[in-house]
Amino acid sequence: VQLQASGGGLVRPGGSLRLSCKARGVNFRIKTMNWYRQVPGKERELVATIDSDRRTNYADSVRGRFTISRDNSRNTVYLQMNSLKPEDTAVYFCNTVNWGDNFWGQGTQVTVSS
Repeated sequence: VQLQASGGGLVRPGGSLRLSCKARGVNFRIKTMNWYRQVPGKERELVATIDSDRRTNYADSVRGRFTISRDNSRNTVYLQMNSLKPEDTAVYFCNTVNWGDNFWGQGTQVTVSS
C-alpha cells in the first residue's frame, strides 16, 4: 500500500488549501480514509474521516471549516481546508488501515502565517 500526499504550503490566516492523497495497492473504494495532523512535541491528531459510504466525521477543531471527500475513480482522498488559522499549522498525513496494519502517506506541511 502506498499513499502519496500533496498540496501543502504556506497560506495566510483565513486562506484555503486543498490536500490530496492518492492511494495505490489497495482496494480504495472499500476503504475508510483518514487525515491526521501532527505538530512537534504533540501526538498525531485525527482531523477527518470518510468511509466507503462517504460518511464523514471531523475533529471539533476543524468542523465547519474542513471538508473531506473522495474520488474513487482516481483512488484519491481530498481535504479542503478553509478559514485556516495559525493553529492549523502542522504536518498533515493521510492514512488507511489494510488487513489490520496502518499505512501512512509521507506527510505534507501546512503553515498558516501572516
